[in-house]
Amino acid sequence: MNTGSDEPGEVAVAADEARTEEPETGREAERGLGSRAPEFIKSRRLLHLSWQVGVFVVGLAVVGAGIVMLPLPGPGWVVIFGGMAIWATEFVWAQLVLRWTKRKVTEAAQRALDPRVRRRNITLTAIGLVIIGVLVGIYLWKFGLVMPWKIKDQ
Repeated sequence: MNTGSDEPGEVAVAADEARTEEPETGREAERGLGSRAPEFIKSRRLLHLSWQVGVFVVGLAVVGAGIVMLPLPGPGWVVIFGGMAIWATEFVWAQLVLRWTKRKVTEAAQRALDPRVRRRNITLTAIGLVIIGVLVGIYLWKFGLVMPWKIKDQ
């Protein structure tokens, strides 16, 4: 790539060309931020604004459904992140939030695979189960198989 010239401008251009010719190294290629709307929509301001409003409303509905699913049965967080992905097709702020979230989830998954962390989590879970078992045993010994809301003063 270097033509033998020692001028910094040519080296920088050569480095930029080398960077664009590199194959993907397993990581997701960094996409540019911004709208992913088709070109004919982006070329018309009113149509693009309508497109953005539609994407925002659909994403808001999906995120809202995910929030409702958090306390109810259903994949709440998955649906919320799906709504964020819908928003990320059009809005830079959502793309940045989604990238940050993916990075944090990947880091957490790597930490969770650490043998010391797994051992600690298993130990804490076992201790918690023993404590719950002792409390249930004390309750059963004192009150029997009576539901807590049916216990009268004894």
